[in-house]
Amino acid sequence: MWSVGGQDGVIATGWVIMPLRLFLGVTFLYAGLQKLTNPDFLKSSSPISIHAQLLGATHSSPIHALITHLVPIAPVVGVVIALGEVAIGLGVLVGLWTRVAAAAGMALSLGLFLTVSFHSSPYFTGSDIVFLFAWTPLALGGVAGGPSLDTWMAQDRRPGATASSGAVSRRYVVSKGAVTGVTALAVLVVGGVAAALGRAVGGTRSTAGGAPNLSGGTGSTPPTTAATGGSAPPTTVATPAGRELGAATQVPVGGSAAFTVPSSGDPGLVIQQKAGDFVAFDAICPHAGCTVAYQPSAQIIACPCHGSEFDPKTGAVVRGPANRGLTTIKVTKGSNGNLYVPD
Repeated sequence: MWSVGGQDGVIATGWVIMPLRLFLGVTFLYAGLQKLTNPDFLKSSSPISIHAQLLGATHSSPIHALITHLVPIAPVVGVVIALGEVAIGLGVLVGLWTRVAAAAGMALSLGLFLTVSFHSSPYFTGSDIVFLFAWTPLALGGVAGGPSLDTWMAQDRRPGATASSGAVSRRYVVSKGAVTGVTALAVLVVGGVAAALGRAVGGTRSTAGGAPNLSGGTGSTPPTTAATGGSAPPTTVATPAGRELGAATQVPVGGSAAFTVPSSGDPGLVIQQKAGDFVAFDAICPHAGCTVAYQPSAQIIACPCHGSEFDPKTGAVVRGPANRGLTTIKVTKGSNGNLYVPD
């Protein structure tokens, strides 16, 4: 069992693909734990949350009709994906249900390709399609003689026992079921501990990029009037038509704030680089639908998924892979100190 080479000197296939197996297992385990320990991943207001990613995918994914139904339950989807990655990573590393774990890895990679990196150009620059095909040797051949719990448990180690062709021992079924249950429990425990530690360490952080959420009026604002004293009639003070976002003071000078675009429901970004100079954009990256964020230190709008960068004054592309700029939204400051955008 687990011999590196046979009598003919040829290295067993399971050992040949061991580097690939270790890479995929460690990568998926790390990816799942990273999501669970990131306090912003399940926070819908964050531009790097699963909610923001799914919302962006509704604009760019070829399966957007399906994604639309997942947006309202984005945190649940995020937990399932994170725990799934942990389970796949552990399964492949220890060699338990390896073919099943690899098939699940292929399905998850395909889903990420269709929602996150579908528009990568050229297509091979997106990592998800590479992971999709990297899983195929393990999905087709399993551990192929390499070290694994599956082959270890299949061995009948009783003195004098011989393997019967086509027979599956009761001991193998029971032991594999028990180990599978223990592994599943370990996934839940590790995931829970990782999530708790992540929230304990970073639970008080603001959303990515340090952008607060604007809070203010929720409906269209009519013109306001102000009394001038005495018997004179009220004087109408014009305020911009549209949707009130909130007080302009909520947007720090040199910083940004997030809001929801009234006309589309997309995440929006309003920036005040200089005092009194406000610009706003639809925060959906035109490349793959991720939510962008303003980076004050670099004075750039950046996409956290694939690194596209945009001019914070105009929204134009500074660096790809995005091939067009952000959608500009007209923002106006009213006489009452609040910001307004068109309905």
